[in-house]
Amino acid sequence: MFFSSKKGIILSGSLIGLVAVLLQKFGNPGNMGFCMACFTRDIAGAIGLHRAAVVQYIRPEIIGLVLGAMIAAMINKDFRPRGGSAPMVRFLLGVFAMIGALVFLGCPWRALLRLAGGDLNAILGIAGLASGIFIASLFLKRGYDLGQSSKQKFSAGLVFPIFIFGLLLLLLAFPQIQGSLKNGIIFYSKKGPGAQHAPLFLSLFFGLIVGVIAQRSRFCTTGGLRDLFIFRQWHLLYGIISLVATAFIFNLFLGQFNPGFIGQPAAHTQGLWNYLGMLLSGLAFTFAGGCPGRQLIKAGEGDSDAAIFFFGMLFGAALSHNFLLAATPKGINTYSAFAVLLGVLFCLWIGFSQKSKL
Repeated sequence: MFFSSKKGIILSGSLIGLVAVLLQKFGNPGNMGFCMACFTRDIAGAIGLHRAAVVQYIRPEIIGLVLGAMIAAMINKDFRPRGGSAPMVRFLLGVFAMIGALVFLGCPWRALLRLAGGDLNAILGIAGLASGIFIASLFLKRGYDLGQSSKQKFSAGLVFPIFIFGLLLLLLAFPQIQGSLKNGIIFYSKKGPGAQHAPLFLSLFFGLIVGVIAQRSRFCTTGGLRDLFIFRQWHLLYGIISLVATAFIFNLFLGQFNPGFIGQPAAHTQGLWNYLGMLLSGLAFTFAGGCPGRQLIKAGEGDSDAAIFFFGMLFGAALSHNFLLAATPKGINTYSAFAVLLGVLFCLWIGFSQKSKL
């Protein structure tokens, strides 16, 4: 299979990097062409789960990603409904993964895109992500395991894609009205990152492309570093490197490269919390079996465990903005530090309690 080869994963990373840069060019926020954490947060706001008016929009990229993965999986006979592996643990891992990501202000994909756009604050975030993955990898070497998923009925695998398709129907049934905060039952940002978005059908189309590509190549940022730490394998890491390189080149070409620490879009300069936020996310993503992009791809393939992780992230986004856990461009919020430290303790407890070797 081409996409599982070295050339295939490099092409996959390059295409994702290009799509992200183009989405930014066509209206998405700066250095946020494709971010699972930020877009999930926006969806949570759009359906009323949190009250932060500047981050409310049903992001078509997420919809396209899941539906594209489902289509590719069905065509290639990879659609395998399964689930039942420690669902509550996965849900809470999703919650804390999102809390960590919103303290840093971005998922692993956005950390790479921020770096490719010149945001040097991303360096400590990526270092934190790598540290979290490395720590979790030590537990994996010692037999960490959430248990086996079991095969489920075909209809069970369709539940999450149907939910995602329902979001698309809501977006089409209640389109944004210029200057209005709400249309029907959907909330829309009038300013801030939620108000910055590429055209709906272009975003949906690019999401479908990324969904198909990522499903075929098994692209995963967390998996790339995990495989390097455990098996000394570079295969997935080639995709990560190509994503950054491609995004960097096209940012330069389109005038979107702005190097520095200060004044970066949707970013703060508190290095310790950039590091610790992503360390928490790295732990949670690795213990759950993949970065948020990979989780959404697996959910599109019929994996209910991955879908539960996504709902944990959705709930985590609501908690983060309702209870002052998420950072802002000014820095961490009132209870951010407490939430991150609690999340790290939870992940370490899960790591120790779910391993089979001392």
